[in-house]
Amino acid sequence: MNIKQLYKTCFIAVLMIAVNSSANAQMNTLTAKEKKAGWKLLFDGKTSAGWHGANLTSFPTAANGWVIKDGMITIQGATGAESQNAGDIVTTDQYSAFELVFDFRLTKGANSGVKYFVTLKENSGASAIGLEYQVLDDEVHPDAKLGRDGNRTLASLYDMKTASKTGATHPIGEWNTGKIIVYLNNHVEHWLNGVKVLEYKRKSPEFRELVKLSKYKIWKDFGEADKGHILLQDHGNEVSYRNIKIKVLK
Repeated sequence: MNIKQLYKTCFIAVLMIAVNSSANAQMNTLTAKEKKAGWKLLFDGKTSAGWHGANLTSFPTAANGWVIKDGMITIQGATGAESQNAGDIVTTDQYSAFELVFDFRLTKGANSGVKYFVTLKENSGASAIGLEYQVLDDEVHPDAKLGRDGNRTLASLYDMKTASKTGATHPIGEWNTGKIIVYLNNHVEHWLNGVKVLEYKRKSPEFRELVKLSKYKIWKDFGEADKGHILLQDHGNEVSYRNIKIKVLK
């Protein structure tokens, strides 16, 4: 290798380090503008602060469960069973009206979910009960074919309302950005990669009809709590999350 080639190789190496450092620095952080607007990180990229097991008072520490590494919080793959490995995790705090943003990365055939208005009162024996933004590999996981008219597919209100997301989904293995907005008047929106994919109004007659047609009809006043925890679901498949942030709406 001559001196010119050596300089070129060193320059590329330094450039790659700079790019990677910049990307990592931007993960799990808030800009000054976001802070001023009231945004708060729910995951700091390094610790489990602000989270605990749905059925625990502490964060689950099983070696084959949740792992925090490289700025991500990842549920490791297991048997594919619902909340039977490490179990779901929930925020310590509860929320009413809010805007929640999160990045998620699916592995092939994976299933998870982000739930909201989780009260932890139902003791279902499986995943904690709450309104769910479905996180799923629609092409491979069989749950996408169940329910009604695709209402168990990615970004849908699980088992209740189907997301309309033509062209909004990034391939498996790449990062997607989900967003849930709950307004003060109970109007709710699901977004995927900058596209609004569904909307509904909690506590409305239409919402209650959706509940009656769903698996949640056995739970009294399902989805109508005034406040609740945010939940990341363990469904026995590997799924990673990062950049989880929330803004309380007032």
